[in-house]
Amino acid sequence: MRVIAGKYKSRRLIAPTGVETRPTSDRLRETLFNVVAPTIQDSVWLDLFAGTGAVGIEALSRGARTVYFVESSARAARTIRGNLAALAIGAGAEIMEREAALALRTLEAQAISCDFCFLDPPYRKMGDYEQVLGFLSQSRLVTPKSQIIAEHDKHFDPGDIFGSLRRHRTLRQGDAVLSFYRRE
Repeated sequence: MRVIAGKYKSRRLIAPTGVETRPTSDRLRETLFNVVAPTIQDSVWLDLFAGTGAVGIEALSRGARTVYFVESSARAARTIRGNLAALAIGAGAEIMEREAALALRTLEAQAISCDFCFLDPPYRKMGDYEQVLGFLSQSRLVTPKSQIIAEHDKHFDPGDIFGSLRRHRTLRQGDAVLSFYRRE
């Protein structure tokens, strides 16, 4: 697994061993960042269920100002810290080692607003999509310009509408799908 483009292009990222963490593939990350490329510069990202941190690190590599990495697994959070340290990324990266729902409430209380929110819960935890997207639909973390991107299995559809959030685009690649949501 490597950083695809930007400041850290071609640098390797590590992933924890085992099946608990399922990193977003290089190809799917490339597709994602080709879509959002024009608006990455100085953006603020939430990388929920961050795993290896590959999506957030890609965002930082391409010019994002800040990425909040949210990961409840201590093992995965250590991996994110290791990847950030290996790339000498300090400024602009904050790791929140807690459940996504708690982290979102904490960030909202800090009056953070994001340009992008990427979520990729473990596929076996399908209820996390509804919980997170439902929260974001009512949250001050999301503005009308924010993009919420959910990665999910092609055999699972998280839904088109969550309160004020509407899905406006889907991209399928292999067994994975990216669903793009925006506030209406």
